[in-house]
Amino acid sequence: MRLAEVFSPPRNPCGYYKDRYSCFRYFYIQNCSRAFCQGLVERGFRRFGEYFFTPMCQGCSECVSIRQLVHEFTLSKSHKRIIAKNLNTSVLITRPSISQEKLLLHEKYHQIMAQKKGWAFQRMSPESYVESFVEGFCDFGYEILYEIEGKLVGVGYFDMLENAISAAYFFYDHEFSSQSLGTFNILTQLLLAKSKGLSYFYPGYWIEGHHSMGYKERFKPFEILVNTPDIFELPLWKAPESTTP
Repeated sequence: MRLAEVFSPPRNPCGYYKDRYSCFRYFYIQNCSRAFCQGLVERGFRRFGEYFFTPMCQGCSECVSIRQLVHEFTLSKSHKRIIAKNLNTSVLITRPSISQEKLLLHEKYHQIMAQKKGWAFQRMSPESYVESFVEGFCDFGYEILYEIEGKLVGVGYFDMLENAISAAYFFYDHEFSSQSLGTFNILTQLLLAKSKGLSYFYPGYWIEGHHSMGYKERFKPFEILVNTPDIFELPLWKAPESTTP
């Protein structure tokens, strides 16, 4: 395993608050082991390709690492309705790869999100797609392909670790928004983790009450990371004191 540490420029515009800037701590790791990946995820890191990152923003700690307790998770009535309306959605779990169909869907998704939520749009090259989603999957990285009547409508990426699943990214076709594919993707991974007897599901960072990042609290019960441990320090997880109703 080969590891190098870098920091992002300290004045990158924040993707969630227009009046703030972001800074990330990165590790570049080639041939990462499953155990080391899990250790980083437990300490608040996320993986994209061979890069692991965690926010280190001065004066702001809104992005919170969150994890669902898989053994205690049960489907709500709403969850069951979403699963029922996706009975005809084909779900294929495979190893990460690139295709023209995925590139086009990724581009279409981000064009819509630029219109809906003001995301900065930049066309992703095949090389960037491979660097972000395909490289570094080692023996633990997977992708989920969602198809309806033979049409690719969603792509999700996740890592299956020793006692957890860590979600990386998901994009979908907004023409099929009525299928609630974002929620269906999370439920697919939560139920997969439960079937494997895993303890946790890490959906990424959570910002309480935020229009883009607040939805992750809907999957209960969950814990949050309350410290910012270095890689050799113990992470402290606990149930949140309160959440937005």
